[in-house]
Amino acid sequence: MKAVTTPPPPVDVILPCLNEAEALPWVIERIPPGWRAIVVDNGSTDGSADLARTLGAQVVHEPRRGFGSACRAGLAAARADIVCFCDCDASLDPSHLVPFVDEVRAGGADLVLGRRRPAGRGVWPVHARVGNLALARMVRRRTGVPLGDLGPLRAARREALLGLGLADPRSGYPLQMVVRAADAGWTITEHDVPYLPRSGASKVTGTWRGTWHAVRDMRRVLAEPPGRDASVNSETAPRRGPVRTVTSAGKEDAR
Repeated sequence: MKAVTTPPPPVDVILPCLNEAEALPWVIERIPPGWRAIVVDNGSTDGSADLARTLGAQVVHEPRRGFGSACRAGLAAARADIVCFCDCDASLDPSHLVPFVDEVRAGGADLVLGRRRPAGRGVWPVHARVGNLALARMVRRRTGVPLGDLGPLRAARREALLGLGLADPRSGYPLQMVVRAADAGWTITEHDVPYLPRSGASKVTGTWRGTWHAVRDMRRVLAEPPGRDASVNSETAPRRGPVRTVTSAGKEDAR
């Protein structure tokens, strides 16, 4: 009897998760139809893993703590040609990833990032904004890429991401992705996305101390020599053009 193989989903959405049971239903409900949610449980004690499974997500257990460790485990479990990343705290709506994926699939970009725009007062604490601004300036000095944000909502091709050799186990992972993509000549674009009140306290930027530790991790990533482990197939990553920001109104700002 011939074995039946299940075709890979068109898109995998990687959702790093640590005690996000309150937000999971909202997040998974907004995964576009036909896409697969991969919830990477990073040691939750609130039943997040079991809940995610009942909601139809694939669950991956990653015992090594750290945002980067969770993202790497999700990327290793992904099978789709295009993968997305999204926080699991209801601060970002995964349905906004559709134009990201369309742009990657059409070859207009190799990496698409969500530029967070606070949906109300108090959504983005002052210390977190200060840390993000400092980081954006460091990225500009290191890579020449004038990004407005390094938000967690993003999309790229799976094989190309694997080729970057991303290894940071903690909060430096999102930055390492951008730095190595820039070094490899990727075309990077941004889309404005609403930044909503998150569920629960942030594991990274909930305090000044957490923000400082995140910035320290990211400074270490920025100290990597250009081109380190950033080999990628030239067919999947054309030469870098200007970074483009697509606003919520659909207007494009080329820089």
